[in-house]
Amino acid sequence: MPSELSQAKAALRQQLLADRMLGLKSVPIVPPAPRPVHVEAGKARTDDGPSTKEKAESLKGLDDTQVKVCTKCSLAQTRTHTVFGQGHPAARLVFVGEAPGFEEDRQGLAFVGRAGQLLTRMVAAMGLTRDEVFICNVLKCRPPGNRDPAADEILACGPYLMEQLQIIQPEVLVALGAPAAKTLLNTAQSIGKLRGRFHEYYPSGMEGFGPSIPLMPTYHPAYLLRNPSEKAKAWEDLQMVMDLLGLQRPNKTR
Repeated sequence: MPSELSQAKAALRQQLLADRMLGLKSVPIVPPAPRPVHVEAGKARTDDGPSTKEKAESLKGLDDTQVKVCTKCSLAQTRTHTVFGQGHPAARLVFVGEAPGFEEDRQGLAFVGRAGQLLTRMVAAMGLTRDEVFICNVLKCRPPGNRDPAADEILACGPYLMEQLQIIQPEVLVALGAPAAKTLLNTAQSIGKLRGRFHEYYPSGMEGFGPSIPLMPTYHPAYLLRNPSEKAKAWEDLQMVMDLLGLQRPNKTR
């Protein structure tokens, strides 16, 4: 339809302008992959697309050749390590946070501090392990003082996250906290208004163009540590994710 074509052209123009601001001369286009066929609920999938080994190699290549040497924003001057993310390269479920913290910057691993320990327990409560999911952040470098990510930093790091998700091809995304949810959904709504229901994330980078991935926004584990009374709401969100993935809820009969 003409309206859809116009929207696509406008989105492409906006992306090209952003890329030029970042000094990029070319942008790889990754076509959306077909929806996979799953074997066992809760486990990493097998499908007719790239193998798990191929996905792992693609992720490593992205990290080694682009993320680790990135100097697109000022965070390159203050970081100790880049934090690419870790987990299963063909995970059905991907958690996306906002940015590395002190421990993550020190170790080069995502979610290993106090918030990461809580996230590990949240994943375990879903009947999964961290090795079965993939965990990463919007930003790959720690903002000084753990401040919120700046707009130019998100603009610089956004293409890395998009490529990670295109490689992994998850079934479901969980956005941890407002910055992650706002970035993935391109919205200004608060996390309190976004959580509690699924939204659609488009790997193509353009809303309505290509297949979408269900995305559940919920509270960041660091927020839950400061506000434990909100843990029940986050658990409600995760149980909806479990239902979508076909995972058994605790104390729920088959």
